[in-house]
Amino acid sequence: MDPFEGGVMSGAIAALGVFGDGIDFLVRERQGRGGGEVGGLQQTAELLWGHIKLSIAAMVVACAVALPVGLVLGHTGRGGFLAVSVANIGRAVPSIALIFVFFAWFGAGFVNVMLALALLAIPPILTNTYVGMREVERDIVDAGRGMGMSATKLVTSVELPLALPLIMAGLRVSAVNVVATATIAPLAGYATTLGDPIINAGVYGDEGRVGAAMLVAAVAIATELLFAAAQRAATPEGLKLSRGTQRRRLTVINRRVSTTP
Repeated sequence: MDPFEGGVMSGAIAALGVFGDGIDFLVRERQGRGGGEVGGLQQTAELLWGHIKLSIAAMVVACAVALPVGLVLGHTGRGGFLAVSVANIGRAVPSIALIFVFFAWFGAGFVNVMLALALLAIPPILTNTYVGMREVERDIVDAGRGMGMSATKLVTSVELPLALPLIMAGLRVSAVNVVATATIAPLAGYATTLGDPIINAGVYGDEGRVGAAMLVAAVAIATELLFAAAQRAATPEGLKLSRGTQRRRLTVINRRVSTTP
């Protein structure tokens, strides 16, 4: 027996109006406007997995490009203006435009949209990695050099751990952007994402569009929470204590200012 047919569950979904129709689409199969079967848990799982797989692939490519470049430029202190400028230009280029540009080389499909999403993800990662490396106190870096650390050892053991919270913040922004923007994948001929019901409402209906949009929002929120937790875990305890002390000092100062006649 379908738990979503009749009873309290069905009444609760119906009470949600258009959002209830979207939830019903995600869990129950029905006949689409084109005559085929659409919706249901199986198709939802396939679209969700395709969406996540595409997003992960784009993030892997973006990290493989942006992290090494950001670490090197941040360590040497050279090329910072170029890195930030390229990152800002990358933010200004629409992903849909990149898809049509890549069409000439890669045609339609997974690789095309994956590269477009990777280029969308690179700017925040590159910028945050560079800035995070440059914000490490020079006295700490000089102390590492004085201990005879090589450049590689200095990066991996001193600069990177201290820059990691800001790097994770860049990854967090990029991951959420990629998850949200992956809905354009059907425009590049890769329909196995949650963007298919959103773009092709003529096949899936309005309830399919609403249901897929709700699920994309849920995945984006889950991604935000996951990377936020990873960012907190990556923050060294010393930095947490230092920031906590600074916040307490600011609180005390603000209270004194507010109570001063």
